[in-house]
Amino acid sequence: MLRLGALRLRGLALRSSQGRPSSAGLREGTVFELYPAILSSADFCHGACGKPAYSRQESPPSPPEWKDRAETVIIGGGCVGVSLAYHLAKAGMRDVVLLEKSELTAGSTWHAAGLTTYFHPGINLKKIHYDSIKLYERLEEETGQVVGFHQPGSIRLATTPERVDEFKYQMTRTNWHATEQYIIEPEKIHELFPLLNMDKILAGLYNPGDGHIDPYSLTMALATGARKYGALLKYPAPVTSLKPRPDGTWDVETPQGSVRANRIVNAAGFWAREVGKMIGLDHPLIPVQHQYVITSTIPEVKALKRELPVLRDLEGSYYLRQERDGLLFGPYESQEKMKLQASWVAHGVPPGFGKELFESDLDRITEHVEAAMEMVPVLKKADIINIVNGPITYSPDILPMVGPHQGVRNYWVAIGFGYGIIHAGGVGTYLSDWILHGEPPFDLIELDPNRYGKWTTTQYTEAKARESYGFNNIVGYPKEERFAGRPTQRVSGLYKILESKCSMGFHAGWEQPHWFYKPGQDTQYRPSFRRTNWFEPVGSEYKQVMQRVGVIDLSPFGKFNIKGQDSTQLLDHLCANVIPKVGFTNISHMLTPRGRVYAELTVSHQSPGEFLLITGSGSELHDLRWIEEAAVRGGYDVEIRNITDELGVLGVAGPYARRVLQKLTSEDLSDDVFKFLQTKSLKISDIPVTAIRISYTGELGWELYHRREDSAALYERIMNAGQEEGIDNFGTYALNALRLEKAFRAWGSEMNCDTNPLEAGLDYFIKLNKPANFTGKQALKQIKAKGLKRRLVCLTLATDNVDPEGNESVWYKGKVIGNTTSGSYSYSIQKSLAFAYVPVELSEVGQQVEVELLGKNYPATIIQEPLVLTEPTRTRLQKDGRKS
Repeated sequence: MLRLGALRLRGLALRSSQGRPSSAGLREGTVFELYPAILSSADFCHGACGKPAYSRQESPPSPPEWKDRAETVIIGGGCVGVSLAYHLAKAGMRDVVLLEKSELTAGSTWHAAGLTTYFHPGINLKKIHYDSIKLYERLEEETGQVVGFHQPGSIRLATTPERVDEFKYQMTRTNWHATEQYIIEPEKIHELFPLLNMDKILAGLYNPGDGHIDPYSLTMALATGARKYGALLKYPAPVTSLKPRPDGTWDVETPQGSVRANRIVNAAGFWAREVGKMIGLDHPLIPVQHQYVITSTIPEVKALKRELPVLRDLEGSYYLRQERDGLLFGPYESQEKMKLQASWVAHGVPPGFGKELFESDLDRITEHVEAAMEMVPVLKKADIINIVNGPITYSPDILPMVGPHQGVRNYWVAIGFGYGIIHAGGVGTYLSDWILHGEPPFDLIELDPNRYGKWTTTQYTEAKARESYGFNNIVGYPKEERFAGRPTQRVSGLYKILESKCSMGFHAGWEQPHWFYKPGQDTQYRPSFRRTNWFEPVGSEYKQVMQRVGVIDLSPFGKFNIKGQDSTQLLDHLCANVIPKVGFTNISHMLTPRGRVYAELTVSHQSPGEFLLITGSGSELHDLRWIEEAAVRGGYDVEIRNITDELGVLGVAGPYARRVLQKLTSEDLSDDVFKFLQTKSLKISDIPVTAIRISYTGELGWELYHRREDSAALYERIMNAGQEEGIDNFGTYALNALRLEKAFRAWGSEMNCDTNPLEAGLDYFIKLNKPANFTGKQALKQIKAKGLKRRLVCLTLATDNVDPEGNESVWYKGKVIGNTTSGSYSYSIQKSLAFAYVPVELSEVGQQVEVELLGKNYPATIIQEPLVLTEPTRTRLQKDGRKS
């Protein structure tokens, strides 16, 4: 049995009682200092590691110098904040000041387990992990500071068939990245980690470059580098006040004096909420107690010739690595057993808390300890010498919040890091590039702090953080839904009507129907890597829209009203398309200075100088911030209102859409009078709406914008009017299949800050010859002159029971040459369909390639797009045919 050995907490000895760990005498919630201090990774290193020992000391006090002005003030001296100071200073920014309330690494950094991995289930976060590891590999040589970096590799264990599928799913999402990753067989796993019980192991996901680093030494090396390049790191210097100035600068006040900064970056760890409250922001963060256990020397470990790879037993929900001649393992408890430090949210972090820990609670992690002992039997005879239980900060979705904050000028955040060590280096690079060049170096909207809004309450944050922590190691399926904290206050007027008829998806706080079920159909949420219970119902919805008429709730769209004497000039500056005439709508793209696609908007010119802008639900505040900052920067006289929560939206689409709606309005909806992309204010059964003749289905349709409180009445009247036409509901899964067949691009998939509009096939919407010098115009001209290297194409695939989702590897002659961006089953040709980026020389219609799905390469063919002509095109061709 794993025994609690000589652990001393403020003089109180904890030893095993009848072979069981005991925490007698310690009170729940007690904060204590661990004695002796947790040692660095290098301290634990034995001869096989090849690293010199490093003795941890408290960080020396900062020099007495002070700066009254700064280009950037960073608040927080953990590894993330110090990394940003290092990167900004190294990139040439003068007057970088970091303010730390006590000493460097205080908070979560100093007690972190220090794991580093190339792996991440997301796509662009792999780049953050990659950049971090590459920095850590060279940091010791650059700064002269030992960092205690070990790279024995890591293995994720699959003990169920579902895990094996997950590994195959992740491999196709990794093969087109620089990350080295392999699926390995049990024999290879045992060779790399000979202490394992192999009885249940089916496969492993192996990353050779993974490992662990000493967080304290890492931070000190980054601090050395930051000072070397000219940054001032000041501590102790707690920030007591933040005062915004009319010109966008900030007065940052501390007991040592005040600093005027062009921008501030909140990197304050679990103090980030307190910093945010200084300026009226309530960041959705909560501290979580995370424990890990360190054993004494284990003879079998000491006898090894090389360091063991880091192990992640996903079903056991723990990580395990070698620590000197023993082992260190850290569990992630279930959401029922894990512990939030909710009192800190309600009452603030206790004054003076810095390098303290919570009391240990072995009872909370007993089942994980037992799982670890079964998987690594030598643990049964090991003694515990340290139990570390410290606070780490969680956001609701476990991902950090990185970037500028909407609604507050020149206020940036780098907060909510549940895995700060692996993120620190890459986020430092990412943020410094963004600050210096005015745009993110690549798309990372999943970390955008503006993905949260007023709907993100404390109760929601607590529920989601508990769920996210408990779900740390669950199988990551495509189209995953998580249900804690739902619904929020942000439900459409149709929620009560539809909730019992469909499977809802979560979109920026909203509930939106993904697919609808009929009596007798399986209504359960059944995630899968293959076709599952929604496949047939979505096919029925597809036919509903193509053959009759369907209704979809589109209320989660982001919606902005822009008006004022400079509104047209502002939009002409922001958008690459021309400004639509009054009464008309177009699709426009906001580009970055380097010519990347920052956003896609539907722009409707409602009355002279007044516009309605529509964007996707996930980019609402992301786009609003960009527009607001451009307005301030250019001095435009405009009023910008976010009306997302005021308006509901219903989409009505299909060949009978006109017939149904015409029953409910006196407005002439005929093709000659209400043209495609026209917008009008009218009444549907006496309910005022703004009607836009547009549909993402590509079929005849209208989007009806109305007061949110009118949604239920509008829906019921449309459904009643359409009974003769066989009207019915459809959801976003069917919408995706329909738009793919029409070759409609989606922002976040086919286009984002990683792509330019020319390679994405958006030439029609980009007006390089318009007089306005829109943002990105000059860069786009240069891109066009140099020629494209890759191009977006449409593929058909002959698959079996699996369909592309996006981000799969595209192969040609045994090499990965590109990636899919999105995919679905085409119910019209009964094959899989996908968009993909491939080299220009392989982008011709008829070109044969392969797409990797679940470990198998399926033949794919580039087709002429679109697969199905849009309704406006079909109508125009019919008219032209009649004329000829």
